[in-house]
Formats: sequence, structure tokens, C-alpha cells
Amino acid sequence: MKRSPLELAALAAAAVPGLSPTAVRADLDDPSDFDAVLLFGEDDQRWRVRSPRHEEASARLESEFAILRAFPAGLRAELPFRIPTVLGCVRRGPLSTFVYTHVAGQSLQLDQLERSGDAAAKEVASVLAAIHALPQDVVDRADLPRYSANEFRQRRLNELDQAATSGKIPAELLLRWEHALEDVTLWRFNASVVHGDLHEDNLLFDDGKVTAVTGWTDLHIGDPADDFAWLVASHDSAFVDAVLHHYRDALPGPAGQDPDPHLLRRAALSAEFALAQYLMKGLAKNDATVIAEAETMLSDLASDIRESEAAARELEEAEEAAAEAEAAEEHERLAYERPAQDRPSQDRETNGPTPTTGPGAKVTVTSLSAASGGESVNAADGGSDDDVAEGNSPRLSVVPTPSGSPADHAADGSSDAAGADGDADVASVQDSEGSPETDAVAGSETANSAADENASSPSSEHEGEPGASQAGVETTALPVIKHES
Repeated sequence: MKRSPLELAALAAAAVPGLSPTAVRADLDDPSDFDAVLLFGEDDQRWRVRSPRHEEASARLESEFAILRAFPAGLRAELPFRIPTVLGCVRRGPLSTFVYTHVAGQSLQLDQLERSGDAAAKEVASVLAAIHALPQDVVDRADLPRYSANEFRQRRLNELDQAATSGKIPAELLLRWEHALEDVTLWRFNASVVHGDLHEDNLLFDDGKVTAVTGWTDLHIGDPADDFAWLVASHDSAFVDAVLHHYRDALPGPAGQDPDPHLLRRAALSAEFALAQYLMKGLAKNDATVIAEAETMLSDLASDIRESEAAARELEEAEEAAAEAEAAEEHERLAYERPAQDRPSQDRETNGPTPTTGPGAKVTVTSLSAASGGESVNAADGGSDDDVAEGNSPRLSVVPTPSGSPADHAADGSSDAAGADGDADVASVQDSEGSPETDAVAGSETANSAADENASSPSSEHEGEPGASQAGVETTALPVIKHES
């Protein structure tokens, strides 16, 4: 039943003897459940009046009356904010109207809180921590619900089953919520006192400080994540993170502890599931307006989730592709580059360095140890692409190799060298032809060369070509000088 401001002023005067309002103004409240006004009296006196529109809302106000009476004066004094005091009530039929003391301050919208930055985040966090640290006997004295973590999860599952029977909730939302509720790891939390209806309209600020908290109709012992649900609507993730950080610091115990790592995930579920609860409320009242509004919001939520998940998949795939490409590029670079400090000393002979390309190139395989000095392993045996990219495992470094054996290229290289100096050498030999000393030296060199070839490698297929060198040994081919007898 909707009541006008003047009707509410008359009810307040009947509820509180001696109350004489001189002015009345409509006040913010939940319009689907309550009518509310602010009354003004002499000497700047103010009172707040709340009147229920239906029996369920009236029952909630009666619960709040019991809750506020359960706060002793000593506990109120310890809180960092004020809470209202009930001055009186009047009953008209099945509905009860309540009159409260006025608490100073004004509510701020979420975007205003975000713009206030870390200071506002710290204020919100202090309120959350203070409520969740309240002694649980406050709830027990008011004979209000108490749920353990598992009981709370089971209660939500029962609500989900009931909502599913309506046939008005998108199937993907039902499946999403069911998976979250069946994931028991999400529901490992310490049950605490929970405000139950916390949002920006119930937080009153004055000069940047929270001065009062109102709307205590749904106080219970349950999941503290429910009091974070309204923050999920924030578009500023940094603000939410700041609230959570200050909240953990403000909780009793070691600063910065994280006893509930899944709190924000459950808060998001609570915010989404509130739409299903709103739908069920509309169905219970047979309120076509509420039902249509709830269906629209549920459809929009399902669409937003599909778009968000698709965007997340695209981003993840792009990041994976970029990481794989970077790892492959790094792996290829490490595989085909040889650090200068790892080059063998043979590369610095007086005859000049051995070329890394062309006929004189050779293969060098180096197993690099991990930075920790661990056991070296072949990259193909144990190193992953990520290991290669990050430099955490042994490496395989290979210098590009042309076709042919190392000995072939050494022979080719020495032949090129002989092209420059060989004519003079041969001419010298020819000039000494027939000399016994030359014959003896040539014969000795030829015999020694043949003995070396037989000892070190199989016979070559071509006359004058040295055998293949042993693995890991660099071989330099010397020109073979044929002496005619």
C-alpha cells in the first residue's frame, strides 16, 4: 500500500508521543518495498519514517526493529559509524510503520565513490570489516538466520532449482550458476555477520567519511561476499581492488591476510543471482512489471556474459599465439647462433679464422648448462620452447653447415690456399728433381702421410684426400705433393 508524505507524517505523530513535525520531505528508499519521508521539527529536529508497501516488507522492518534493539550502547560506541535508533512504531492492519532517529550524511553513487579514489575505498572497507567483525550473538539475540558455509551454498542451490522451474531464466545462466555452486572450493569461507542489503544508498557520507549505515533489515550470519555484491557493478577494477586490500588490512588478525581468496567470485555470483531472486519475487506477487523487468535484465546479463567470454577467448588465443611465436623465434635464434666465447681455439690460428659459411664451414655442437649449474641435457630431450625462450635450460647451438664432411671442406679450403702458393712449391720440387736429398725427404714425407692416414681413418676414395676426422676434432687438410720417381 502506497502512502503519501502527509499520511506518513500523521502516522509518525501517532507512533511517537510529543512528535510535532513542521515540514516533510520524501526520502530515498527501496520504492518497491517501502515509502519513506524525512520529518522536520523545531530546533532543527529530524526524524525518518519508513512504511512497508506489503506484508513481506513489513516483516523485514519488524526484523530490523529487533536487530537495532540488539545493539547495546557499548557496542554502538565502538562502531566507526552510527546506526539508527527506533523511536516508535504504529500498526495499521497487517503493516507496521516505524519512526527512527535521523542520522546525518548523504549517500553517494558508485561512480562518485570511484572518483574519490583510495580515500573512499578505505572508508567503504572499514565499514565492511566492522560489520563482518560484529559479535555473532547480536544476530542470535534478534533470532535471525544463521548459516554455515555449506548450509549457505545448499540454500542457494535450492533457490536455483526453484528459479529454474519458472522457465524464464536463460539456460546458460542456470548452467553457469550451477557450476559455480557445485564448485566446493569457492565455498570455503568463515561465516560472519552480514548486513545483507549493503549498497551505496545505505552508506551515508559527510566530508568524505562514512557517518552512518542504514537498512539493517536483512542482517544474518552467512557469506561475507554478499556485502561486496554491489561493488561488482563498478567499472573501475582498481577501486574494487583497493576496497578489498583495505578490507583485508582492517580485519582482525595479521594485516594483509587473505583467508578467503574467492570472495570476489562469490560476490559476482551473488550480484548475478540477485536478478533471479528479483524475478521470483515478481512471480510470487504476480507483478507483471517486475517480471518483465527481471526477464529483460536476465537476457541482457546472458548477452553480456557471452560477449565477455568471447572477448576473453580471443585475447587468450592472441596471447598464446604471440607467446608461441616469440618462443619459437628465440629458440631458432639460440639454435643457430654460436656465442663468440664458445668458439674453439682452432678458430684463432695464425692462418686466419675458419669461415662459418662456404666450403670451409664446420659444425659445432655445444651443450650449455643451466644458469643454476645443473646437469646439461640435450634441448631435444628435455627442454621445452618456454625453457629455451626464458634461458632456464641447456641449449643446443649449431652453426649452419654446407653439404659434405668436415674433411671435405678442410681439403677444399687448403686447396684454395695452395692455389696462391702452390706454383712456387711445385716449381721448387721440380728444380730439385733427381737430387738424392730431395728424393729422401719426399719419400719420408709420403711414407709418414700414408702411415698417418692408415692410423687415423679409412682410406679415401680419391687419391691425396685425407680421411674423415674424428667427431669433435678439427682437421686441416695439407696439400699432398706428388713426386715423380
